[in-house]
Amino acid sequence: MGDESEPSVEGTIPTSVDETVALLARGRYICDRALATSVFLSLELGRPLFLEGDAGVGKTEIAKVLASTLGRKLIRLQCYEGLDVASAVYEWNYARQMMELRLAEASGEHNDRASLSKDIFDERFLLERPLLEALRPRPEGPPVLLIDELDRTDEPFEAYLLEVLSDFQITIPELGPVVAEQPPLVIITSNRTREIHDALKRRCFYHWVDYPSFEREREILALKAPEASAGLSDQVVALVQALRNRDLFKAPGIAETIDWAKALVALDKVEIDPDGFTGTLGVVLKYQDDIRKFGTQAAAEGILAEAAERGTSA
Repeated sequence: MGDESEPSVEGTIPTSVDETVALLARGRYICDRALATSVFLSLELGRPLFLEGDAGVGKTEIAKVLASTLGRKLIRLQCYEGLDVASAVYEWNYARQMMELRLAEASGEHNDRASLSKDIFDERFLLERPLLEALRPRPEGPPVLLIDELDRTDEPFEAYLLEVLSDFQITIPELGPVVAEQPPLVIITSNRTREIHDALKRRCFYHWVDYPSFEREREILALKAPEASAGLSDQVVALVQALRNRDLFKAPGIAETIDWAKALVALDKVEIDPDGFTGTLGVVLKYQDDIRKFGTQAAAEGILAEAAERGTSA
């Protein structure tokens, strides 16, 4: 990583890959240069960034760090099966509209049904959801829009996003199009439980976020769990990386690495022995079938030996 360029002023968009690395580092996010390049190009050219990878590799955290370091609001749309326009974009406040209708009828102010209909479909009755909120101007600059775990939604909603990501506008039939004065900074994540359509991916820059190397994960752990000794941290990272190579229902992510180190420190462990390993497996593995595979003394000793060899070679 070069240090010839000056670091960007806090709150401003970085003007180089080096500045992007520094920006993410200020938010305590350690990444490789390839990922920093993708983030820089997304910010510089105003294109959404599509981050794909296994759960727990730090995709969502990038959006949080960008919002924090750039001083922008983070607007998060958490995706799920059955997500619709009313939850993601906007809906009308029907209760207030009905109250307005009844008040108007009682007072006799509106005899013209068309005029009354126009009055109740006014922005004051509009409930903004994340996608519409992200298009509104803000004094600090465009927000960071996080569309998290897009693969959990269905294809009709994915198709709806095409208008938003193509023109950064949303059409409300009763009001017309709402167009962003400045496009939001868009981060889309996917755990790849299903393939996302090419039409949407073409509107984005793409980056696959992989699990970190031993050295990088050790660096992350030193930053996030500095209370853990160097020896314990090396052992934790080696064990987590050994576990990821096993046939697990859910491999441990970086968050589990950090949690495990902190848990072991809380137990006053200076190293992980078989009993300490099996006793804290619920911190790093989240499914009983996975825990059962390593719950025996022999299994614990085997993975510890593999981790010791991995740590030595690293």
